[in-house]
Amino acid sequence: MTSYTVVGFVPLVPSLSFDFSLAFDPQPALRASHTPPDNCPPVLRESAPAMSTAGWFLLIGGLLLFMGTGGPLLRRSPATSAIVYLGVGLLFGPTGLGLYHFNPLKESALLELLTEVAVLISLYATGVKMPVPFSWPLWRAPVLLATLSMALTVGLITAFAHWALGLPLGASVLLGAILAPTDPVLATDVQIRHPGDSDQLRFRLSCEAGLNDGSAFPFVVLGLGMLGLHNLGDFGLQWLMKDVLWATAAGIAVGVLAGAALAHLMRQLRRTPEPNAFLIDFLGLGLIGVVYGTCLLIDAWGFLAVFFSAVALRQTEMRLAVQNGTSAAPGSDEATLPAAPTVSGGTLIFKEHLERLSELVLVLLVGGSLFLNSWSWSAVATALFLFLVARPLGVFIALGIRRSPLPLQGMTAWFGVRGIGSLYYLMYAIQHGLPEELALQLVQITLIVITLSILLHGVSVKPLLNRVWQRN
Repeated sequence: MTSYTVVGFVPLVPSLSFDFSLAFDPQPALRASHTPPDNCPPVLRESAPAMSTAGWFLLIGGLLLFMGTGGPLLRRSPATSAIVYLGVGLLFGPTGLGLYHFNPLKESALLELLTEVAVLISLYATGVKMPVPFSWPLWRAPVLLATLSMALTVGLITAFAHWALGLPLGASVLLGAILAPTDPVLATDVQIRHPGDSDQLRFRLSCEAGLNDGSAFPFVVLGLGMLGLHNLGDFGLQWLMKDVLWATAAGIAVGVLAGAALAHLMRQLRRTPEPNAFLIDFLGLGLIGVVYGTCLLIDAWGFLAVFFSAVALRQTEMRLAVQNGTSAAPGSDEATLPAAPTVSGGTLIFKEHLERLSELVLVLLVGGSLFLNSWSWSAVATALFLFLVARPLGVFIALGIRRSPLPLQGMTAWFGVRGIGSLYYLMYAIQHGLPEELALQLVQITLIVITLSILLHGVSVKPLLNRVWQRN
């Protein structure tokens, strides 16, 4: 049987190409549903042979060995781990050798699950590294970034997509919601490195990424509602009351209560022989599962809940440790860790390893989704508008209320890394009935934005952060 790769279905995005199985026969209904015009590039291209199972083991294994042994070399170079994974994906994918090709549209259900799990693990790992004790003056800036700056960024991208790209208003809002949140998975180089890290820039970016992966959800369902794929209610009242107020408040409440409850439970269980590290890892994963599953049942935002459950777990454990006299006093930011192992501390290394593995797999898939002709002017222009206009304006307006130092605002404005969170929201929209023609356009734009974010933010993170540290 002759195998083909789908390159494009509509004149608006003739360069877009997707395929997952490396060699597949297009669905008959899909082939028959569209006849390209004469001026459209060919829509069928003979695909490369599928890479064997042995090839996949060699590729992943070799990449893991390189990353494990080449750590010192990578630290001295301007490249990040995500850039390495992306480069390998581009080399072995359809942009280069054509040994494999991932189709995000065809495999949207799989990609939604993979990205969902990766974001959940990253949100937990970010939450347990938040400073102790909780301080509202410290959290005010990230909250402004995740709310006011987020809304402004969504609005600016909406306007650009509607007027410059010609997308329908609902699709423009959806694109804004997909691209506005910063990413907790790919932004590890600019995030808090460990519990007790006092770097203000890292805290802002980490906390913002933890918050806005949940605060973006109301805008996602708003865009879907404007496309007729979600019930907004009369005059948007159901969206406001349920999707904004209830889902946000319930998610935060579930997370805080679950995290604090686990901390108190473990305090009681420590009167018995202490669980080993393997069981502590299970506790962290169990907390993620229970919190997220509960939120799915009550229509609350699970990303927010998982982040706040990790924050509450760490905060409560440290407070209980101080009460027991096994930790430093509040305000010392964990200068002395508690003698007894904590769930938050014990699970952190394991979760960070899972986070790195998910980053490797997902960035490889992003690189394997792109053809050379996937780089359209509309996708590149959207990325540049986001990085150079929408994100900086949103940050400066939001943080200008507090009159933050200009260098700190500038660094915060630039390092708005986009990545796996955006990919999840896109797959979520596709799974909820986004029309194929719009899905093709949004997939192309989102993949290019993520790719450029990995490259531009990746090559600039080390030089800029080193300059900031030298000044300080």
